[in-house]
Amino acid sequence: LSSNLTNSSETPAEMFAHEWHGFIPTCHMRVLQLCPILAFLAILMITPVLLVRILSRVDLRQQTHYLLLANVLFSDLLFVCMNILSACINLAGVLMTEWPCAVLLFLSAVLYSSGVLSITAMVLDTCFAVLAPFRYLALWPVSRTHGAIAAIWIFSVFLPAAAIGMFLWYHSMTPCALHLCSLPLLMVLTVSLFRPLHVSMLLTVTSIIFILLLVLSGYLILYFCTRSSGVWKGETSSRARGTFFIHYLHLFLAFCPLLVLMIELMLCQNSQTMDPKASLWMSLVVCNVLLILPKALAPYLYGLRYRELCNLLFQFFHLNKPTTITPVI
Repeated sequence: LSSNLTNSSETPAEMFAHEWHGFIPTCHMRVLQLCPILAFLAILMITPVLLVRILSRVDLRQQTHYLLLANVLFSDLLFVCMNILSACINLAGVLMTEWPCAVLLFLSAVLYSSGVLSITAMVLDTCFAVLAPFRYLALWPVSRTHGAIAAIWIFSVFLPAAAIGMFLWYHSMTPCALHLCSLPLLMVLTVSLFRPLHVSMLLTVTSIIFILLLVLSGYLILYFCTRSSGVWKGETSSRARGTFFIHYLHLFLAFCPLLVLMIELMLCQNSQTMDPKASLWMSLVVCNVLLILPKALAPYLYGLRYRELCNLLFQFFHLNKPTTITPVI
């Protein structure tokens, strides 16, 4: 009904920008807004404890997988904080120009890329430790781990820079009339309408998916090459398989939103008449659920997997860890 009262000179995109709240039922919107809040509370309850534990103990700081895990937890914590900040700004109705919005989106993209690349590095580190256990410490000291973490952050900065640059270029030519810094709304109103920004985001998402597929292929090759040699037998190898499972479960959860986003970008490219309501729904689910879910599960998956961290969590939350009873012969 409100579309009949709007100015007839408005484009369909401008009309959609003014009326997009009407396409989503109120109860559904509240559920989608509740997911990031629950994830933030879940992360805030356990992630600082794990970070303090890892960084305060010298023996844990001398191990590569703990340093990479700390980088993952730190990136995820900041990413969820940025997501909550963006949600609060939008709920408060604060209008933003393109530059503050671009900074907010750029920081979120850097933190997300750092988390995904750190998970990838953890998988590669575990593969290398299984493949060459006797040469692992000599070929991969802690100093190289620090360099790898620095390279992850540098690569994370350059990865989304092209998309953010295209975003600023687009708004410098055709400024947005509503100035809402909402990633789902910008996906519908900006990315789908501006071909250079659309292509740059598609290339960025494709490159991240390609990295994840390469890591998965390397793990499968490693598994089948070492399966017959007895590396995967025994209690130690059983824990290694469990660690690999957690790594790839986390990678799969990080892979799903990128895959859905890539499908959405391809649909927008092949069909210019795609329903904005369907695109908005897909963007809301990706940004509020699929992107946040692996961030909320990561501290619990890794915290309960590693023995040093698991004992800390049971002590911190005053839980009784089940103990094994050894029979007396």
